[in-house]
Amino acid sequence: MHRFNVEKTRGKLQADQILIASILMLIGIGLVTLYSSSYGLAERDYGGGLYFISKQLMLGFVGMALFFLASRINLDVLRKGKIPILLALGGMVLCVLPLIPGMGMTKNGATRWVSIGSLPGFQPSEFVKLILPLYLAHIFDKKQDHLDSFVKSILPPFFMILGFIVLIYLQNNFSTALFIAVNGVFIFWLAGVRIRYFLSALVIFVPFSILLVLIEPHRWRRLLSFMNPAWEPHGAGYQVRASVMTIASGGFWGKGMGQNITRIAAVPEIHSDFIFSAYAEAFGFLGVLLFFVLFGVFALRGYRAAMRSEETFRRLLAFGLVSMIVSQTLVNIAVTSGTLPATGIPLPFFSAGGSSLLVTLVATGIVVNISRSPQKSGFFVPGGGRFARKSEAWYAQEPEAHHVR
Repeated sequence: MHRFNVEKTRGKLQADQILIASILMLIGIGLVTLYSSSYGLAERDYGGGLYFISKQLMLGFVGMALFFLASRINLDVLRKGKIPILLALGGMVLCVLPLIPGMGMTKNGATRWVSIGSLPGFQPSEFVKLILPLYLAHIFDKKQDHLDSFVKSILPPFFMILGFIVLIYLQNNFSTALFIAVNGVFIFWLAGVRIRYFLSALVIFVPFSILLVLIEPHRWRRLLSFMNPAWEPHGAGYQVRASVMTIASGGFWGKGMGQNITRIAAVPEIHSDFIFSAYAEAFGFLGVLLFFVLFGVFALRGYRAAMRSEETFRRLLAFGLVSMIVSQTLVNIAVTSGTLPATGIPLPFFSAGGSSLLVTLVATGIVVNISRSPQKSGFFVPGGGRFARKSEAWYAQEPEAHHVR
């Protein structure tokens, strides 16, 4: 005989210490890897080997302060107020800035960065990875009793996601636009939106995405190089091929930090999007195993906090933020190992880039915050938003009387 109830704990819980430990370890290993992988490049091109790591450390201190604030902020202020909507609109404005002449910074054919005077450049699309889950969790929390209404509950968040996708795509950042779309749709599913809406969207979304790939030469060249690596070994396929060879060269034990200097010229952007290959070469198979264990612990503890949270807002927010980080990690590793075509998705905690690091630390701070919130003994069923709410209400009426034999 198994008994299910929705007993609530009293007061605030202590934050998940295992979750915090996994985050801190990932930050530390990421900084060490960035230092090792970027030193030679920084010394050669920027006049000092500490160029990248010093910037990352400075932003890391800021990020840790934001992490602490995010882990302590009262989330009810966000849940009940208009802040998520205002942040979403503000994020939309930020995504317009790279398209304004004189403000957008172009790199490798993409205008994804913003530079204002002497301030450090930032990438607005990275902030969308934080803003969008917050906005969607807020909307679906408010509309949870009206999810059957297409006009009231589906269209507003759909148009918000569509706006972000269009603006990010116009920055010539197709991979991030696609990434945002997939993760946004995932939160729709978690909220309990009807499957027929997803099927209707797929009929339009999939052919349109294929068309967007085919109309840009550099995209279909990357796709062809992925399907046939020997097609253009010194062109579109060079970076991924070099990355795969770098990973393989690490062997079982790895070469050790600072012992793989030749990789500077071998793998372009090894300090950024392809930093995982530097990590694998330095630490080998054992290091890669440790990496997956740490990220696995982070994912499991983050999803655990989400599934045990009492409120729809906190559940969806934690699920959305953890999924953003986990899916971004998996996509980055798949690219560096040659399992997916090349994209511009950075590796959380590791890749050089202040925008990515700040967003990751704020997001993980919020997840830690949610792990501290009052929790129930049962687990939320992903994708079963309406069913989960009905079950909780049913069991809450007479918790001792409902049993499953």
